[in-house]
Amino acid sequence: MSHTTSHIPAVLLLEDGTVHYGQAFGKRGTTSGEICFNTGMTGYQEVFTDPSYFGQVLIMNSVHIGNYGVKESDVESESVKIRGLIGRNLEEQFSRMQAKGSLDEYLKANNIVCIEGVDTRSLVAHVRVKGAMNCVISSETTDLEELKAILKKTPNMDGLELASVVSTEKAYELGDPTSPVRVAVLDFGVKKHILQCMVDRGAFVKVFPAKTPLSVLKEFRPSGYFLSNGPGDPAPMDYAIPVVKEILREKKPLFGICLGHQLLALANGIPTFKMHHGHRGLNHPVKNLVSGRCEITTQNHGFGVDPEAVRKATNIEITHVNLNDESIEGIRLKDRPAFSVQYHPEATPGPHDSRYLFDEFIHLIKKSLVAEKIPV
Repeated sequence: MSHTTSHIPAVLLLEDGTVHYGQAFGKRGTTSGEICFNTGMTGYQEVFTDPSYFGQVLIMNSVHIGNYGVKESDVESESVKIRGLIGRNLEEQFSRMQAKGSLDEYLKANNIVCIEGVDTRSLVAHVRVKGAMNCVISSETTDLEELKAILKKTPNMDGLELASVVSTEKAYELGDPTSPVRVAVLDFGVKKHILQCMVDRGAFVKVFPAKTPLSVLKEFRPSGYFLSNGPGDPAPMDYAIPVVKEILREKKPLFGICLGHQLLALANGIPTFKMHHGHRGLNHPVKNLVSGRCEITTQNHGFGVDPEAVRKATNIEITHVNLNDESIEGIRLKDRPAFSVQYHPEATPGPHDSRYLFDEFIHLIKKSLVAEKIPV
């Protein structure tokens, strides 16, 4: 496959002064945000549309990105959510017959500034050593002093609340309205395939804006609650943590993924922290401590829950741990039907090892309905 470059110069400047030069791709312009990397070899369109990446400039570590084009169904939200893209070879030409257009056209339509021709493996190694930091990409100027001034104005992800920015503005419903399995979803940046995984298992789902109070959630008459993934720091989400505490008092089944996992921890007095460089990719090994089995998981998070605080908590059981760094990947409450995982069991893209978690959630809901003598 031939690779096409624009020959328009572009520059990448990191907060620590590291500079990379390459060529422009996508929209011509300037963008900034926290740099992060994804190690997945495929699924770039799903990654770009994942709301959890909002505010971030993404390094794709695979050498060729765009070589199978883009397709309308391969999305996790209505638009590209990354702030910028860094690649080794970003491809205009594509081979997939079902594709509706090129990556370049897609990124231009979504106003995403990109740079290609960068030694991404060297850059990923640098971020792994130095940690997450802000960066700026420009195909408008190569004046480093001008770019440094832009960097100074770029907010740090630590302490940044972004979930309410990407959340739905209006509630909406999916699935069979006659189903007794009714799940109220708090949308902090939910991926479409997370919702689909619940609908496929017979749930009727209503998705609510991030700042919805419990009183409004209860009007839906839910038989279970779901806390979604999303971007930014969970600690400043003072509108969400009290609602999670109130939901727990309902004693109805609750499932949280990624940011939802962190919010469940915060609601139980477990602090969160900014990770050195986060986990993003689709080959992270996680051990299920309940079953003893290992799962290959899809991950996208830059914050985690405090492992020492979790281990000291008397009402929480650790269910999953990361086999690379022993970070906490899953918890459940001992006195409530509530559990969460730090990774993405819907796995789009990625292996489907962890989709059993949706089965467990639906089983918990049906079990509670039987206890209430409601037909399921």
